[in-house]
Amino acid sequence: MVFSSNVFLLLFLPLFLSIYYLTPNKRRLRNYAILAGSYFFYGWWRLDFLVLFAVVTIFNYFIGAAIGSAGVGQLRALRWTKLGVVVNLAVLGYFKYANFGVSSFNDLVTSLGFEPFAMTAVLLPIGISFYIFESISYIVDVYRGDAQATKHPVDFATFVSLFPHLIAGPIFRYKDLADQFEQREHSVELFGRGATRFMQGFVKKVIVADTVAPLADYCFSLTNPSTADAWLGTFAYTVQLYFDFSGYSDMAIGLGLMIGFRFMENFRAPYISQSITEFWRRWHISLSSWLRDYLYIPLGGNRNGSMATHRNVVITFFLGGVWHGANWTFLFWGALQGFMIFVERILGISGTAKRFRPFRWLITLVLVMVSWTVFRAASIDDAWRMYQAMFFLKNIGGFSDPMLTKISGLQICMLLVAILFVLIEGLREFGPRVKMPSERIRMTCVLGVLLPLFFLSIMKLSAQGYSAFLYFQF
Repeated sequence: MVFSSNVFLLLFLPLFLSIYYLTPNKRRLRNYAILAGSYFFYGWWRLDFLVLFAVVTIFNYFIGAAIGSAGVGQLRALRWTKLGVVVNLAVLGYFKYANFGVSSFNDLVTSLGFEPFAMTAVLLPIGISFYIFESISYIVDVYRGDAQATKHPVDFATFVSLFPHLIAGPIFRYKDLADQFEQREHSVELFGRGATRFMQGFVKKVIVADTVAPLADYCFSLTNPSTADAWLGTFAYTVQLYFDFSGYSDMAIGLGLMIGFRFMENFRAPYISQSITEFWRRWHISLSSWLRDYLYIPLGGNRNGSMATHRNVVITFFLGGVWHGANWTFLFWGALQGFMIFVERILGISGTAKRFRPFRWLITLVLVMVSWTVFRAASIDDAWRMYQAMFFLKNIGGFSDPMLTKISGLQICMLLVAILFVLIEGLREFGPRVKMPSERIRMTCVLGVLLPLFFLSIMKLSAQGYSAFLYFQF
């Protein structure tokens, strides 16, 4: 089940919210309602992987309890922590990388003239990267003493399964939500803010991302794209990915507010960044924070000199690419991110810009788009074909004839809307501060625009039938 579906909008969500608010708000009873709803939400896809999900949750609950009983920093606690991390990574590694490993091995042995190894393809459970990372963060935080091992298994199970962020993030930490499982605010005002945020994300996803998606797909499928084709396809994917994933995060945050949870922001105007370092402080913030706290810092961070720091940055981003998927394109993309940040550090470019510098912004945006090319491509060969068109100026006369038949006025309009959206984000960050109208007036104006677009999105969704999120594949 996905947020952008009629089953979720017209059946699951109204039914869940009705049950949730009819459940007495005492002794964590509403956590039971969330747990049941989240398991139903996940099991809608496949019941067998719901069993895997439950087993992973139970395992990590008992690992956390064992670490807590052993004591912070104790040798026995360290052993339990290592066991938990190894088992979690083994589960993730098997489901996410078994097919890739066998395929790469077969490519090698067949090139040497041997018979390939036969293996049944392994199906990737939706959301496994996210709930495994959240489980690892929990047991590591308990070992470090940053969080207490919970004595409430339902609270922990609810944390892992919380359906607003279950299958595509953001990546949360138990310590940041622990108090909210015990007590959280419910009000009409908070519910209204959540509903508005959900509609905002829904519109971004269905109206903008889904409209430009076919354009990106077609450009990347061309066997001989022109320079204009390649740049248009890359730009369309740049828009699609941002509006798809940030739209999902908006919906997750909005759903959380509707049931009293306050989640961290996952995006903060990333396309106005003026360096790759700044970009990663604004893009997928929950993943960037996780990689920093549970990988970069344990590797040594910046504590052992500049060369060790550069090495740790490159390793962290390379492993971030590994996390995204079992494909050489993701490994290359991760290494590319690490290399670009390494170069920025050598040049003394870091931090968040205090003022707008158009040239630095343009260079950063082009670098981001170039890196998205290999991220989107199905293979390194496909990425190279796009790069050849982009930089070796193939068929520079304009769009190819097949491409011209696929470009629609609505798609161009949505690309322009995306540009306008990014410009507005830039004005919020770097423009002059102006006195804002009251909350009531602002909400009235927002809803006056948002409600018609939301209903238009529902009609568009009904017409197209299905709208999958890009980050489901991770």
